[in-house]
Amino acid sequence: MALIDCRLSKVVMSESHDRQIIVLEETEGTRKFPIIIGFLEVFAIHRFVNNEVPPRPLTHELVGNIMEKLDIKLERVVVTELKDMTFYADLVLSQDGKERHIDSRPSDAIALAVQSGAPIMVDEEVINQAAQDFD
Repeated sequence: MALIDCRLSKVVMSESHDRQIIVLEETEGTRKFPIIIGFLEVFAIHRFVNNEVPPRPLTHELVGNIMEKLDIKLERVVVTELKDMTFYADLVLSQDGKERHIDSRPSDAIALAVQSGAPIMVDEEVINQAAQDFD
């Protein structure tokens, strides 16, 4: 599996739709692709991008706090597959020198990556299926 380094390039929040959109783009290229996510996830990503801290930890902050207290590092997020218009992702975690892959929705994985500063990687096959060239 060839992995492409990507970044979050856009967060589109809409109060009138249930579906929210984030856009990932190659860090060394021009291809971009949208991922449709839920309102709670886009709200979390928006908070992290804008360094907004809620008065009490919400779900993604809670997971990040647990990982920090247990000395678990989010090494990277990998968008692994696009199947039947649904994206799949893994959290790649390390603890005590052991690396583990945990199945995750891309929206949750990307929220945790933005929160922690972890890299966002995308399988090249996924980019080939989903991306658009915006030269």
